[in-house]
Amino acid sequence: MAPKNTKNKVKEPSEFQWKGVNRRGEKVNGTLVAETLAQAKLQLRQQGVTPTQVKAKAKSRKKGKVTSTDITVMTRQLATMLAAGVPLVQSVELISQGSDNPALKKLLADIGTDIAAGNPLNQALRKYPLHFDDLYCDLVMAGEQSGALEGIYDRIAVYKEKSEALKSKIKKAMFYPAAVVAIATIVTIILLLFVVPQFQEIFASFGAELPAFTQMVIGISEVLQDHGLKIAAILAIAVAAFLYTYKRNRKLRDNLDGVLLKLPVVGMIVNKGSLARYARTLATTFSAGVPLIEALDSAAGASGNAVYRKAILNIKHEVSAGMQMNIAMRNTNLFPAMVVQMVQIGEESGAIDDMLNKVAAIYEQEVDDAVDGLSSLIEPLIMAVLGVVIGGLIIAMYLPIFEMGKIVG
Repeated sequence: MAPKNTKNKVKEPSEFQWKGVNRRGEKVNGTLVAETLAQAKLQLRQQGVTPTQVKAKAKSRKKGKVTSTDITVMTRQLATMLAAGVPLVQSVELISQGSDNPALKKLLADIGTDIAAGNPLNQALRKYPLHFDDLYCDLVMAGEQSGALEGIYDRIAVYKEKSEALKSKIKKAMFYPAAVVAIATIVTIILLLFVVPQFQEIFASFGAELPAFTQMVIGISEVLQDHGLKIAAILAIAVAAFLYTYKRNRKLRDNLDGVLLKLPVVGMIVNKGSLARYARTLATTFSAGVPLIEALDSAAGASGNAVYRKAILNIKHEVSAGMQMNIAMRNTNLFPAMVVQMVQIGEESGAIDDMLNKVAAIYEQEVDDAVDGLSSLIEPLIMAVLGVVIGGLIIAMYLPIFEMGKIVG
């Protein structure tokens, strides 16, 4: 019997750094690719170099991370390949090989290995709950059980793309004002810490009482100079404590979600966004063949707001007791009459998924319009606030000079 060859396994090529002396006695160095250290030294000798130091180049430890956008793009790629008739295992392998993100590449390679071993795709995905939620996995399971995975994956891809677009719109609405306010705060602090003290030295030589507004600004400047670090430390601790509590206290998160819905302008966008996610999720799951009770569970989790989540879970409870969904929705006093009416029409005509898709499209468009309107409204508003704050500081510094000019005149 021939002995088993366990030593001659093909290794993945590595990059080596080397230093040596060439045939002319000159010191040389560089890098080369070889499977082993011995092969690297052999290559150098064949090139007429006597190696003095050869070592494997340290591999980058940067692993990156898998974002929700990565998952959305991967989902669309997989849906396209499945629709083209490419087998599932091969599709996952091709997407993995074509990815530039090491973390996504490894994730897909692990999933590919799992399904190649005979496990269902939904079970392979459930091992990574941070990237594939219950809704995603339930839809995949429904597709596998019905034998229409390619069709279901197209629905999942559309759902993920719509969700990402909606999330991006809402983030865009919040980011711009937050960024401008942060910059305005930094500029104001710089003025109070470095510019106001210069004027304060000039005012000290006047020997006259300063205007009340100027005194107030100088007082704020002195507080920042004397206790700025303490104030910054207290604020940092308060923010850290709030974030720590927010992550671990469900009641606090729920209360803040309720407050968010009542805020002017922003509350309207959040309301419409939650309605759009509810309708889109319910339409996608229901049309995929997921039972209505389970679909409502998924819609509750995907709504993104505690008030809507609680209301949808109440709808689920009443529907499971035999009540029509449109009546259960009306009883919450949360859903607009138009949404309830469209769900009622869908239930009566047997096309509830079509009606919910129409509701989702309406509210997604309304969110787009609201965000665009908010952006155009908030820009001049923020500029006005900046003008008042920074202009106020400048006026406070020049008031004493103006008053002295009147006295001299």
